[in-house]
Amino acid sequence: MSKREDIRNVAIIAHVDHGKTTLVDALLRQSGIFRENEAVQERVMDSNDIERERGITILSKNTAVRYKDVKINIVDTPGHADFGGEVERILKMVNGVVLLVDAFEGVMPQTRFVLSKALQLGHPVVVCINKIDRPGARPSEVVDEVLELLMDLGATDEQLDCPFIYTSAKEGVASTDPEKPGEDMKPLFDTILDYIPAPEGDPDAPLQILVSTIDYNEYVGRIGVGKVDNGVIRVNAEAQILNHHESERHQRVKISKLYEFEGLSKKEVSEAQIGSIVAISGISDLKIGDTICGLDNGTPIQFQKISEPTISMNFLVNDSPLAGQEGKYVTSRHLKERLFRELNTDVSLRVEETDSTDTFKVSGRGELHLSVLIEEMRREGYEFAVSKAEVIYKQDENGKLLEPMEIAYVDVPDEYSGTVIQSLSERKGELQNMGSIAGGYTRMEFLIPSRGLIGFRGPFMTDTKGNGILNTVFDSYGPFKGEISYRKSGSLIAFEAGEAVTYGLYNAQDRGSLFIGPGTKVYSGMVVGSNPKSLDIEVNVCKTKHLTNTRSSSADEALRLVPPIVLSLEQALDFINNDELLEVTPESLRIRKQILDPTMRKRANISAKAKMEAAAQK
Repeated sequence: MSKREDIRNVAIIAHVDHGKTTLVDALLRQSGIFRENEAVQERVMDSNDIERERGITILSKNTAVRYKDVKINIVDTPGHADFGGEVERILKMVNGVVLLVDAFEGVMPQTRFVLSKALQLGHPVVVCINKIDRPGARPSEVVDEVLELLMDLGATDEQLDCPFIYTSAKEGVASTDPEKPGEDMKPLFDTILDYIPAPEGDPDAPLQILVSTIDYNEYVGRIGVGKVDNGVIRVNAEAQILNHHESERHQRVKISKLYEFEGLSKKEVSEAQIGSIVAISGISDLKIGDTICGLDNGTPIQFQKISEPTISMNFLVNDSPLAGQEGKYVTSRHLKERLFRELNTDVSLRVEETDSTDTFKVSGRGELHLSVLIEEMRREGYEFAVSKAEVIYKQDENGKLLEPMEIAYVDVPDEYSGTVIQSLSERKGELQNMGSIAGGYTRMEFLIPSRGLIGFRGPFMTDTKGNGILNTVFDSYGPFKGEISYRKSGSLIAFEAGEAVTYGLYNAQDRGSLFIGPGTKVYSGMVVGSNPKSLDIEVNVCKTKHLTNTRSSSADEALRLVPPIVLSLEQALDFINNDELLEVTPESLRIRKQILDPTMRKRANISAKAKMEAAAQK
């Protein structure tokens, strides 16, 4: 075995919004990747629009910087547990991690999730306390929190003896002393070189590369990204593909294109040695977990299976009366092609065809995971409908029903803790831990069915006046906890097709909160608002005032409308009930009943009630 002292492979792990991508920006700038006069947007690593708008990283990104003749390959990993499928694989490519923690917020739930995976692999940890210039920063307390977390997760003595660096990624400075601000990022660069081990491998052994990430490009197809564990990979060389979990997989291939990462781009190379992170194109059915081996070596690298999805929803061809008016891609063929194309890069996603050619069952790791896909498709010009998210159940060996359970970490101002405990208890949540944290906040930990969290974020933000922080991590499958009532409010349903007018809306607003304003196109069965009672009510928002020969004194008074509530995609997905669909187009989000005809809808409700009563009696 030999070491590549001129390379370091490191992953940056952190909770969402702790400054991970901003830190990578600072490292890129100070390593001379950009020309001095080059205009560079902030958070260059968040390349897609949704990542930039939401300030989250969804897909892992690879980049490389040079410092003191050493190439540092940096992988920026997602902080959300919904994208945990990404994290588990990326850690296989690196030899250590930089753990980034906000100097004010301290250790957060998703940090725990990713860090536990890194510690299990035996990776050393460099702890970076970021945002030390933030008002209310408490670096010394956060250091204690990190050490407590490491002990909780069973870190070894070597992992506990980790270096601490204090940074302001925004200002581009790092220091080994929280009292003395740094001048640049050199202390962090030096610590990475000193503390993260160089990659090891046998350059004379047959080739072995584990494909840890898949990129996709319309021009070259699939691009496999992985680290050269042993041997040398060369362009035009013959190789074979094996898989640890699929003993029958055995495919002979030729390496047609090979790239290494340099800054933010890929550089074509003719060969790569042990320790290098490479991208390989030209192999059409390459997938995550495959091992690219030399022809004379038939040993695939062991690989942890990707976590199974826990939540699913149906994607349907839009069949509403307004279908096809706003979207570019509207047929089942378009929908099928797009969903199956997503599988090229998203390994945590599952897409299944159903009995209906117009409906596809899509399963993912959480509501955020699926809502990001819906938003991407919408922006690309797709028009479709989606059903309410449902959890994926399993059965144990005795036939008992099991459901996914999650740990929910909740930080709320002290005065709202009672309200939150009550609302989570109603959703079958069990309080596990509770304690005070800085700034007058209470931190609580609940064990709750994934079902109980569907549609919870909206009411939670209302209950805490926008000051609550909710984070969830999948825990395990547990016994079914019984029925949960998702929504206490009913729907206001449009009575007829047409265009909403002020007079009709004015009469309807007495019944509840409206989602639409005057001039909006509606159809029978479309949900135009919510009713505070649990009943669905039909309203006629297209109704105009009858004209008479006599004028009353109040006839010319302007009718005052309450401004409508405009739901975001997440709010709409949270709001829809089990008998409703969300119609998604590039321009509009419309909630509708699955059965538009009012008579048919009433019949379906009566038969559903009868079935429930019969099941209860049994």
